[in-house]
Amino acid sequence: MAVKDVLVLRALGLGDLLTAVPAVRALRRECPRARLRLATAIGLRDLVRLIGGVDDIVPTVGLRAMAYCDRPDLAVNLHGRGPQSTELLRRTDPRALWCHRDPDIGADGPEWDESLHEVDRWCRLLGWHGVVADPTDLRIRPPRTAPIEGAIVVHPGAGSAARRWPAARFGAVIRELVAGYGGAVVVTGGPGERALVDAVCRAVGPGVPIRRAVPCRLAELAAVVAHARLVLCGDTGTAHLATAFAVPSVVLFGPTPPAQWGPRIDARLHTVLWAGRRGDPHATRLDPGLDRIGEGRVVAAASAQLGG
Repeated sequence: MAVKDVLVLRALGLGDLLTAVPAVRALRRECPRARLRLATAIGLRDLVRLIGGVDDIVPTVGLRAMAYCDRPDLAVNLHGRGPQSTELLRRTDPRALWCHRDPDIGADGPEWDESLHEVDRWCRLLGWHGVVADPTDLRIRPPRTAPIEGAIVVHPGAGSAARRWPAARFGAVIRELVAGYGGAVVVTGGPGERALVDAVCRAVGPGVPIRRAVPCRLAELAAVVAHARLVLCGDTGTAHLATAFAVPSVVLFGPTPPAQWGPRIDARLHTVLWAGRRGDPHATRLDPGLDRIGEGRVVAAASAQLGG
């Protein structure tokens, strides 16, 4: 089959998009002359440009119906295991559909393996169809300039309370790092996180210069992270930006094991802290495992990265 039009579904968040980069690039190499469209959130447009290889974005919110008119030659489900995501792609009437196996809806493909790292999951899906994807192909082109360069970037937010380390502890760590290493500190936050950023800054106390970046647009966040000295954050999209830009990081994991969502490359650049216990990543309270990570452990990990 001559492939002229490829539709890829990955209508999730920042970290989800970045873990799918190797698979998207493998599709681009496999179909170099095809029009490759990515069904994803319109807010990720600036980042998609940095990834390269994507011709158009099909604005998609979660698994709602997408505004897609043309019949694709190939539709690829990099969103999830189905059936909702697979059925969403079926509505575009593709000539071929690549997805995970789901006998209940007659979908063929590899079996879903819960233990896989998220990057490897999608590379394995393409491999089942004979397309070689390199799971280490995660770097993206950094923005040329940044609002501030060489800063310690602290991102306290996350998609759920379960994955948000307490603001007071972030503040204590910032105070220790500035005392020991100096330099600028930028505390970033997305829409709706101003109160959290303010809480972190109050916890630092007076006399420590801190720059707030909230609400921080994705393009601005990418630029700040790409030119940072160190990134300190939880299990969220900002951690994947640090991986993509090869910026040293300390990442605090709670309910989700880093073997599934942690940095996939450059182990020497990224320190992962995890208490070793699983939990509900969508819970409305701080995960008990994340709560067990103390300030001293985080300061030690960040100091090792800054000293190195």
